[in-house]
Amino acid sequence: MSSAEDGQKHAPPQPTAPPFAPPAAAAADFESPVPPPPAAGAGSGMGVPAIVRRWRRDDLVRKGSLVLRGLALLFSLLAFIIMASNKHGDWKDFDRYEEFRYLLAISILATLYTGAQALRHVHQISTGQDLVKRQTSALIDFAGDQVVAYLLISAASTAVPMTNKMRNNVDNLFTDCLAASISMAFFGFLTLALSALISGYKLSTQSYI
Repeated sequence: MSSAEDGQKHAPPQPTAPPFAPPAAAAADFESPVPPPPAAGAGSGMGVPAIVRRWRRDDLVRKGSLVLRGLALLFSLLAFIIMASNKHGDWKDFDRYEEFRYLLAISILATLYTGAQALRHVHQISTGQDLVKRQTSALIDFAGDQVVAYLLISAASTAVPMTNKMRNNVDNLFTDCLAASISMAFFGFLTLALSALISGYKLSTQSYI
């Protein structure tokens, strides 16, 4: 009896069940919390520097359009004045030739268009408000610049053959004025063509929302 009790006293202790442990996935979630979402505008290019750059670019585009239309106004006005004053009697009157009358008419049209556009741009830059809606003005600029530029190059190209024919026979003040008027119309075409490129850029970046 004593030997049995001694055996029970010297028996190794029985293993006990370990305490409850949370699952591995839950423990991992507890140890590494979810990072907070990034701040608005971070990494999207819409921060303050991007907005400032866009404002500067828009201001440069507006001023560039004004300068180009001002130059187009100057060239168109010179083409109109030089051709209208080119009357020296007999065959040396511009209005005796259809090509030169066409160039005069287109020069007047270009002068009126570029003058109205320049005044509108001056009003927009000085007051910050446009006379028409922004979407409508972008479409008018793009279409108007292309049409008037095409008319100017068409009129200049029409007057060149007759002018060259006259200069082959005689070179005088009349033919010099014709060449000068054609040159001014060509320069007006170049400036309006560049203005049309800027108008196309503004139209393509226009928001319609």
